[in-house]
Amino acid sequence: MYPYLKLTTTLLRARYRPQLELEDTGILHRRVGIMDIDPFMELNHARQIMYMELGRWDYSARAGFIALLKRNNWGLTVGGLSIRYRRRIPFLKTFSVTTKPICHDSRWFYFLQEILRDGQICSSALIKAGAVSRSGLVPAPEALAAAGRDDWGHDIPQWVNEWIVAEGRRPWPVGNSR
Repeated sequence: MYPYLKLTTTLLRARYRPQLELEDTGILHRRVGIMDIDPFMELNHARQIMYMELGRWDYSARAGFIALLKRNNWGLTVGGLSIRYRRRIPFLKTFSVTTKPICHDSRWFYFLQEILRDGQICSSALIKAGAVSRSGLVPAPEALAAAGRDDWGHDIPQWVNEWIVAEGRRPWPVGNSR
């Protein structure tokens, strides 16, 4: 089930937190709860992805992107992600989720998100995300122009570009191409 209560509290808290610029890193602090753990009494890997989503919501609210979505009647979508898990996060321990946009191409925005505990990276993900309208994906440059930030266009890091190329070569089931 989608964590609507966690999303609601994240968005309400974001209203009272400092605003972010597009280049800033958002930080969301959380604690591993009973609904987050697996049989090994640690933060479940799928829950880590969910907390990263909450981190993107927090970032989007604080950077003004949610207001932009509302003005344009747009939604949000994730087009893909690649994640690495390195350290466990035990039950009741606190952790932080960092969210930073790193670049965009002609279609998508790319975010680097990390979950940290005690200053150490526990997991790290590259997220491909974008805005969608009734017509489909809103190209990243169009979304930036609507935000008055068409000047933002960091070069795509080589490792991100290699991921984009690899994802483009990945086979997709016949009859499901887009």
